[in-house]
Amino acid sequence: MSNQIVKKKGLVILFISLLLTSLLTSRTFKKIKIEDIYIRGSKLLTNEDIIKNSSLNLNTPLIFVKTKYIERQLKKNLSLENVSISREILPFGLKIFIKTRKPVAYGEKIVNNKKVPGFIDQNGYFIEKKFIDKKFTKRLSTSVFGWKEIYINTISEILNLIDKYDFEFININFSPNGFLTIEEKSLKRILLGLDKMMIKVQLQSLKNIKNQLKEKKLLDRIDYIDLTDPKNPIIKVFKP
Repeated sequence: MSNQIVKKKGLVILFISLLLTSLLTSRTFKKIKIEDIYIRGSKLLTNEDIIKNSSLNLNTPLIFVKTKYIERQLKKNLSLENVSISREILPFGLKIFIKTRKPVAYGEKIVNNKKVPGFIDQNGYFIEKKFIDKKFTKRLSTSVFGWKEIYINTISEILNLIDKYDFEFININFSPNGFLTIEEKSLKRILLGLDKMMIKVQLQSLKNIKNQLKEKKLLDRIDYIDLTDPKNPIIKVFKP
């Protein structure tokens, strides 16, 4: 009698296993709909934003969704710090975990000859206004004009001086031809020029100049500083 019970239990377990396997397999081939997308980490991004800014096609079977490729697309197109996508069978759908960038400056770029306002993070990346929570923008005092992707590293180098040293940058401005000018509260206008490869040397020189001017109590007499040639800086001061 006990052997029969064991056999029946074994058959039941086998049947349930086969049933679950069949169910899970069928769900992996179930097609994705827009309501099957679940976003975590941002209340501003919508399912429509995910579709618009990636190659994710609705009605694609779950098993064929290229998660890694879509992660890279969303990270670039939405200026996100990080994106992780997982396929879920129970409950069915795509879970998208997002880490947004934190703005440290206002930003402006040109797209199709039109100015596009937004924000810049500590690493120099541009973030569109609609993807930023307003609570993070109340105390920003720096603006970046003429942002382009090729200037990301340069902008990052400049912004990182704010936390590390006694600098208060008001404007970081790239002209249409790429000439870089920055405005600092004490040092006023600073010309850095076209060669972005010199930015580290220029900023080191700028730190030294500010320390020297501070020691000599000349900060309030600065008109502008020309660091286009960091080996031969030009400091223009107002005459007393």
